[in-house]
Amino acid sequence: MMSSRSAATARSQSASLRRRGPVLERAILDAALEQLSTVGWNGLTMEGVAAGAQTGKAAVYRRWPSKEDLVADALLAGLPPFDEAADHGSIREDLYQLCRSVRDAMFSQPGFALRAVLHECDPASAERFQELINSNFIEPSNRLLGQVVDRGIQRGDVRPDATGELVLQVIPALMMFRTKVCGSEWEDGEIAEMIDQILVPLLRPPTAR
Repeated sequence: MMSSRSAATARSQSASLRRRGPVLERAILDAALEQLSTVGWNGLTMEGVAAGAQTGKAAVYRRWPSKEDLVADALLAGLPPFDEAADHGSIREDLYQLCRSVRDAMFSQPGFALRAVLHECDPASAERFQELINSNFIEPSNRLLGQVVDRGIQRGDVRPDATGELVLQVIPALMMFRTKVCGSEWEDGEIAEMIDQILVPLLRPPTAR
């Protein structure tokens, strides 16, 4: 009779044989994100990722020679695209909907994985991932905030000088602070309060105050 370990190995090998190329790579990347979001950077192992993807460890190392390489590609594959901020007709509604999208990204599996990397990595690894996160999450989200503000200026519901870097950093700074320090999960009502009590008064033209 086949032992439980032998049966598990046979199943893993069978699954690996059935999935090749992009399909297997996607399964490995998904398993890496799952590991990051549950056990964190320090708990993630190549063996654990291989088990999660139901493949052999060699299949993982063949594609990604290091844990850092694997996690970098997993984050790139998992982070949501920030292509365009939809026009909802007012600065208040544009900011509200954009912040909801950012909140959803922060609390998605890739979002939890991203925070695990930022909070747990050693300085050398963190520096590598910081560039990846800046170019694929922070800069795109800031660009969309800039688009919303510029559109508000054109409509007349935002003051013309509200394009400084510090103004654009208010939303991400407040969201990250309250998420990390206060444990806020940013329900829709909290986002509305932030927009109505802080952002709209900050951006509103003097004549509209």
